[in-house]
Amino acid sequence: MSKTAFKALVAQVTSSIAGLPVDETLAGVLGARFPADGAVFKSIEAACHAGIAEGWMCENEHGGIRYGRVAEADGQLSDFSIDVVHMKDVVGPRHRHPLGEIDMIMPIDPDAKFDGAPRGWLVYGPDSAHRPTLTEGAALVLYLLPGGQIDFSRPK
Repeated sequence: MSKTAFKALVAQVTSSIAGLPVDETLAGVLGARFPADGAVFKSIEAACHAGIAEGWMCENEHGGIRYGRVAEADGQLSDFSIDVVHMKDVVGPRHRHPLGEIDMIMPIDPDAKFDGAPRGWLVYGPDSAHRPTLTEGAALVLYLLPGGQIDFSRPK
């Protein structure tokens, strides 16, 4: 699958949530529209594995985390960017989400959890911060960032 085709696939999700508040309730909306056992979720998951195998996804590595920005925020993605990471039993660098963060959690190991959450959707609201933590195995996490905004600077 090409980056262009992947972007179009993810745009099915971003277009359906365009204009909705990025907050805890959005995880429920995403879970209802794109359940973890549904066709779109599974298609995106398979495409992530294919992109990694083809070498254009998760092409960077630091501190045991493979990562990469797949697409910048633009109109096709309703102003969300797409990043994908591969993590295994690791705590990542602290960062802040100026406009929020939407996480699509795709365990590779069945019991893997991202920030304590299993397979499915997790949403952090605007101005939230965390150290992304993967426990109980490995997983892929797709991040949708409004406006592509993420801040790795130290808290003031």
